[in-house]
Amino acid sequence: MLILNIIGYSFFIAAIGYYFITNLQWYSYKIERVIFHHTKTWWHFVYFLIPFALYILADYATSYSFVVVGLYLGLLYHWYHGLDKPLVFTGRVKRFFAALFFIAFFIAVVFHHFGVIIPLFVAYVVSALIEKMLFNGFKIKAKKKIDSMQDLIVVGVTASYGKTSIKNYIEHLLKAKYRTYATPRSVNTLGGVMKDINDDLPLDTQVYVVEMGARGEGDIAEITTFVNPHYVVVGKIGPAHIEYFKTLENIRNTKMEILQTKRLKEAWIHESAMVKPETTIHVFGPDISDVEATLEGTAFTLDGVRYTASILGAFNAMNLAAAVKVAKALGVSNEQIQQQLGSLKAVDHRLQRIDAGGKVILDDSFNGNIDGMMASFELASTYKGRKVVITPGLVEVDDTLNIQVAQRANEVFDLVVVTGDLNYPIFKAHVDAGKLVKLESKSQMESMLVEQTRPGDLILFANDAPSFI
Repeated sequence: MLILNIIGYSFFIAAIGYYFITNLQWYSYKIERVIFHHTKTWWHFVYFLIPFALYILADYATSYSFVVVGLYLGLLYHWYHGLDKPLVFTGRVKRFFAALFFIAFFIAVVFHHFGVIIPLFVAYVVSALIEKMLFNGFKIKAKKKIDSMQDLIVVGVTASYGKTSIKNYIEHLLKAKYRTYATPRSVNTLGGVMKDINDDLPLDTQVYVVEMGARGEGDIAEITTFVNPHYVVVGKIGPAHIEYFKTLENIRNTKMEILQTKRLKEAWIHESAMVKPETTIHVFGPDISDVEATLEGTAFTLDGVRYTASILGAFNAMNLAAAVKVAKALGVSNEQIQQQLGSLKAVDHRLQRIDAGGKVILDDSFNGNIDGMMASFELASTYKGRKVVITPGLVEVDDTLNIQVAQRANEVFDLVVVTGDLNYPIFKAHVDAGKLVKLESKSQMESMLVEQTRPGDLILFANDAPSFI
């Protein structure tokens, strides 16, 4: 029996550790976010607290704790099977498990106690300390590399919405004259930027475009003082991640930390930031006019010049305009800008059009803000055929915005498919019952599309929250 319980303990500590570190990875290893900002806190009861309590009770009161372990492994497997973002076994995760097993078995051998909480806590602290030491080493290496590139021009980009799009548009337009490089995908944290510099930034780069994101005060300042951009763009400011910032004013202040750079030559700030223009700080937004957005592309007028790109969404006129302004400041001619706009491709999963099986698919799954979602709905409304939207709604915003989304979806679409539980009650209250479908799991997506859609439909994927949200 003892052997069975030792084996059971090994599996239990591994399983509960898996749940613990998976949630930490989702929330950038910030334990306070896992506890206070998790949108499915009931998971913590079902997959952590209750199994832990039952295991401790069985261990002390009976000789059959391995039975609890067996049931928990089955429960956790069911949870794992429903995830669309499972744990990635990075170096940090491997170090956590190494510390967890070492501490757990040390306590078991020395104190003859099958501890759970103490090994988890100590493993978390130890892995965090190791990570901090490694982080400082990576930071020194990245700083040394970027400082050695004395002629490198750095462009910093932040916004509540559209950071990745603006970054990619700037990088593409500047290719007409420079050897350019931009932070990949949605990499926008200090750690991500440092890794990008160390691993991938080519030494012959002339212009480095850096995206900067934030979940709290000081996040933008950290990246800004590290790369010290010469040129800065602050796009649209809005209530994205309002759960973390509490107020719109806090969001504005955090985004404006990008102006703390020591090498600022020029900055373009969207009017939503409500700053006063200065010699080197320009406000943009009101100077964009005659925006025309169709399912073929977007056109707009800026400073008396008409620009066109095969990028969808009226909101992208603002993002494109910011890129045009940076390109002009860096000496790219209007002719070159027009030529580069002609070859500009949509950023993956951001109002990306795909024609397949006789259906028009608009993949806007990486767009999770109210302005972008409303613009995608407006664009879909121009389609003459049947229209379908698949969305979880918005996350990390208040209910008021999701009510707007649900009401507009009801007006525009013939079928509204809601993924997950988070915002379903709001959609149920504001969308006609005959056109509302709930998708319990993304594993059902393919069968739903076969059953509910047909050739000639326009299908909009609006935002895509992972299963833990």
